[in-house]
Amino acid sequence: MNKIPLIARSEYLRRVRTKTFIIATVLAPVMLLALIAVSVGVGVLTQEGGARTVTIIDETEAGLGDALAERLPDNYSAMVEAAPLDSLRARVERGVLDGYFVLPAGLLDGEEEAAFYSEGVGGFSSQMRLQRAVEDVVRRARLRATGASDDVLQAAEAGVPMRMVALTEEGEAEDTSWVYSGIGYAMGFIIYIAMFVYGAMVMRGVIEEKTNRIVEVVASSAKPFQLMMGKVLGIGAVGLTQFVLWVVLALAGLFVAGTVLGTMVDPTTLAGTEGAEMQELPFDPSNFSLADIPFDLIAYFLLFFLGGYLLYGSLFAAVGSAVEQESDAQSLQAPILIPVILPALFLPFIADNPDAPASVVLSLIPFFSPILMVVRAAATDVPFWQMALALGLLAAAFIATIWLASRIYRVGILMYGKKASFKDLARWVRYA
Repeated sequence: MNKIPLIARSEYLRRVRTKTFIIATVLAPVMLLALIAVSVGVGVLTQEGGARTVTIIDETEAGLGDALAERLPDNYSAMVEAAPLDSLRARVERGVLDGYFVLPAGLLDGEEEAAFYSEGVGGFSSQMRLQRAVEDVVRRARLRATGASDDVLQAAEAGVPMRMVALTEEGEAEDTSWVYSGIGYAMGFIIYIAMFVYGAMVMRGVIEEKTNRIVEVVASSAKPFQLMMGKVLGIGAVGLTQFVLWVVLALAGLFVAGTVLGTMVDPTTLAGTEGAEMQELPFDPSNFSLADIPFDLIAYFLLFFLGGYLLYGSLFAAVGSAVEQESDAQSLQAPILIPVILPALFLPFIADNPDAPASVVLSLIPFFSPILMVVRAAATDVPFWQMALALGLLAAAFIATIWLASRIYRVGILMYGKKASFKDLARWVRYA
């Protein structure tokens, strides 16, 4: 009789009924929302507490100082004055000033460069905002020096709207491919984390049963292949259940948080100077919702989520059967962790160039496809044959891996008092 469904059901029910599962399932979305709230709160507090006082030394005699004072970000209070540089430096050191600009006489001619002196202006974004302010002021002054009128200046500074259009079988539609690239990136990262979390859960389960000698009783009534398959499938069902509940709770929480935030925050306060400096998005985000995500993308995500878990879960189970303590498994996990980490490093490149030959080849490799193929499916239209081939290769790799792992499992679950090496694992596979 096939014991796989019975073992899988036992593994599933034994874990979903525990207080740990219930608490972790409820707390994860709460912690996610708390992290988002803390992040937003820190951003608001740092902006409110980031007022800076600066001085501008204008040696150009072209009124650049006054123009720059108006062009600086809202949290900068600037005044133009003619003061010795030594005294300005002393005021910065005493904390009276946060810094001072020097606009040399040859700045407009490109013979000299502007400078900002401070004890630390902040991060990269702060430096870029200051540099952009100076560049805009100097560019405008140079155009004015050529005799350009106000109309010419406004035309030169005006943004150029551009609409990205996707050609589909139904006609034309707004191109939201970059949004789907981000969604695919997030999906790939979720699968990456899940393979670590639930694979380690399988390994700990095997180690626990081996330590408590439970597996010796179970092994007498079922074949190693059935034990391995049932355990991997059961814990996989636990992971899928927990993941679905997390998604539902997280979406509900984000909807409530968004509604509350919308009643508390005035959208006009978000459209300040920095907002005007940002480039216009390729499309209107308000036209996109989670309901716009294609069903086939969600289906592919679930398939590769399960396929990736099954593949790596069986490998983690093999490692668990070869050791007696979780600390002993560190050295044996390296061959498993490397193929999990590598596709995570490829994610940015695959998302930017999903149709490149290297992207196609890498996304077909079973150890990489659970992460990379989902990213490609979100970023571009992947041919069905590539998707089918990737799923077929992933299924074949899982069957081969579960067979290989079951042979290690068959010997390893009954081995005590000896820390297994890779040589031992190879011998177990060969002679089991």
